[in-house]
Amino acid sequence: MTTFAYTAVEPSGKKQSGFLEAASQEAAVATLTADGRYVLEIKAQKQVSQTKATGQKKATRQDIALFTRRMADLASAGLPLDRVLQVIGEQSESPQLAAIAEQALEDVRSGLPVSAALSKFPKQFPSVYTETLKAGEASGQFSEVAGKLADFQENELARRSQIVAALIYPSILAVVAVLVVVFLFTFVIPRLSGVFDSLGNELPTTTKILLGIADFLTSNGTVILGGLIGAFLLYRGWIATEAGALARDSFLLRAPVLGKVISKAVVSRFSRVLGTLVYGGVPILEALTLAGMASGNRLFVKTSRLVADDVRDGKAIHQSMRDTGSFPPVLVHMVAIGEETGDLPKMLGRVSDSLDFEVDVSMRRISAMVEPIVVVAMGVIVGFVILSVLLPIVQAQDLVK
Repeated sequence: MTTFAYTAVEPSGKKQSGFLEAASQEAAVATLTADGRYVLEIKAQKQVSQTKATGQKKATRQDIALFTRRMADLASAGLPLDRVLQVIGEQSESPQLAAIAEQALEDVRSGLPVSAALSKFPKQFPSVYTETLKAGEASGQFSEVAGKLADFQENELARRSQIVAALIYPSILAVVAVLVVVFLFTFVIPRLSGVFDSLGNELPTTTKILLGIADFLTSNGTVILGGLIGAFLLYRGWIATEAGALARDSFLLRAPVLGKVISKAVVSRFSRVLGTLVYGGVPILEALTLAGMASGNRLFVKTSRLVADDVRDGKAIHQSMRDTGSFPPVLVHMVAIGEETGDLPKMLGRVSDSLDFEVDVSMRRISAMVEPIVVVAMGVIVGFVILSVLLPIVQAQDLVK
């Protein structure tokens, strides 16, 4: 993706300048003209690679959230925005963000707004972020909008931490179980086959099955490993395509057990981003598109654009959401209330808070279910192995007697 600087005329006749991320100049022009703008000038911007410049890894989500919180706090204290960037650059523990703040400071002092200066670094500050700040600058509510952005990022970090914490123990348990099974079938069982052959009697069916599985794994281990790696690479290539990513994301929303949880998480993120954008003053059509892109699900990217098209044609937001069938009733009803009362951001925030709570509860339940399932499965496999090993020994003792 390339960042393009553009100057365009809005449908209202107002001239506007800004930055847009797109795959090519033609795609950038198509995006601008699709919104009814007439492009006067557009050119690609050289991207500054902070990772290469500092020799460090990309800044973390936590670093960016702290960057945003400091920017909001300093701006609300009344500091000019160039001084805000200067202080953030001096205080930042992240070399990447310190370098970005320094570059943005030069741009702001040369006349660029903060949003345009940060939009030169789309890997750190995506379009959702910079467009929200841009709306805050236009409305004179920069500190309030930056505070909302910081709240959003901190909520995202807290939710991710809760999900990771809920999955750590069952994940470790599952990995250990798989390693134990592989060790048994590829190392222990093959060394017992000679013992079974020396017994000289007909082996039980379970023992034959056990030895057959062990022999297959040891004889075809390289082929199996290569097949798994090949399947993974094919999968990665498939989801890199638009059709593959859309099919994958659609399946995830309908998957058994986890589908409802993933759907709630996606809708929660969509709602929170949309509420933040609308609060910041981003036009609703652009806010819907950006919220869909930020949701992390291609199906929502597609449906949010459909909603934006319907709203452009005069349909109410909640009616279009209901017609697509991709949005839950609770979101549709809360959006309807928000449209009626004129407080859409507040209603969207309530939906997001409610869904976040449901996701947290569901993840804890799934985690509690996975643990005994893994333990029972492990017990069954180990029990099968022990039974298959002991049965021929018992039969040999009976023959001796």
